[in-house]
Amino acid sequence: MAGRHRLLLENAQQLVLVCGGGEEYLLREAAASLALLRGASLVVGLDGCIKAVGQADVIRNQFSGATFERIIDCSGKCVLPGLVDAHTHPVWAGDRVHEFAMKLAGASYMEIHQAGGGIHFTVEHTRNATEEELFNTFKHRLERMRRAGSTLVECKSGYGLNLETELKMLRVIERAKQSMDIGISSTYCGAHSVPKGKTATEATDDIINNHLPKLKELKLSGEIHVNNIDVFCEKGVFDLESTRRILQAGKNIGLQINFHGDELHPMKSAELGAELGARAISHLEEVSDEGITAMARAKCAAVLLPTTAYMLRLKQPQARKMLEEGVIVALGSDFNPNAYCFSMPMVMHLACVNMKMSMNEALAAATINAAYALGKSDTHGSIEIGKQGDLVIINSSRWEHLIYQFGGHEALINYVIVKGKVVYENERCETMNSY
Repeated sequence: MAGRHRLLLENAQQLVLVCGGGEEYLLREAAASLALLRGASLVVGLDGCIKAVGQADVIRNQFSGATFERIIDCSGKCVLPGLVDAHTHPVWAGDRVHEFAMKLAGASYMEIHQAGGGIHFTVEHTRNATEEELFNTFKHRLERMRRAGSTLVECKSGYGLNLETELKMLRVIERAKQSMDIGISSTYCGAHSVPKGKTATEATDDIINNHLPKLKELKLSGEIHVNNIDVFCEKGVFDLESTRRILQAGKNIGLQINFHGDELHPMKSAELGAELGARAISHLEEVSDEGITAMARAKCAAVLLPTTAYMLRLKQPQARKMLEEGVIVALGSDFNPNAYCFSMPMVMHLACVNMKMSMNEALAAATINAAYALGKSDTHGSIEIGKQGDLVIINSSRWEHLIYQFGGHEALINYVIVKGKVVYENERCETMNSY
């Protein structure tokens, strides 16, 4: 096949497709046994999409007359889909390193929150930060996520809680969408906490009557494109009825429902999400058996966040029960000032060790299923013809090293590729022994 193309990856020891039949998500046995090729090559076209995947000799013959902007020899290496981080809070000012000592001394999340720390501390600093300051720190965080293999990231607002600051955060996310080589799904999370001086009912009314109409207006004008709506449905924050009102109002203006539920207390969030047609619910440490059944039936993804359970010493989400009952299980880092982790490889490792997921299940959860949770599994999350050429190349003959090596990705990830363009190249990787 003649013509010019963007990228040829040749002779990969392992090429992990994840799935190869156009699946939207993987369940049960399919998530436990991923599609994989050995001695394989792939081609990404000038449009950034995958044009061919197959055995190296077949691809070599098929594209014998073609030219490429870049050719990478992947002998002895593994190629995987770019990782998808399905839950992050990456736009804020004011870290909470001082609160880590309080947590280690036994203070709970809600105790710190009620004492004016937690979200409220970050809200104050984020409100005072300029848009430029927020963008610069956000850009740096996205670059660190990308170096750890993430090529599509869900990014929330939620440290403003007033309309002015929430819009400032969403503009920062929009700017990164337009200017950076990384996929972003943006989420309005103005119901992350109840602002000081307001009741939950007053905050709910403000969001429905003021925030969401403004978002609709900015969406129509093309200034800001928000994808999802989120609420922190929790005891002492937004109760089930307030959550229902906000999520339904967001859905009415075309936003996907993707919210925090059943984290610290059983709230029946899973049942509510299934009823409202939520695309995904995050956390779920306290989900009920009925909630799990409802999510499986509604094809509502469970975005599990092993870093949060680890950092807050919460009980682990019931990943095995969810997998066995046919829930679409996805993973996210929950990057935020309370859980400072950029690395989806570390998230997958924690999911395997603490939540008893297999490595295959964890990779499916951090690729195709995480993409499904964001409504993007038609274009992201697996290596298939027609999908976006988002890829990770690791300096290892077995892909499992990406999970097995806890915190070792800086010596393991050789290239990160978005739309067929190399966006991160680790030159030290070639000279470092990744074992």
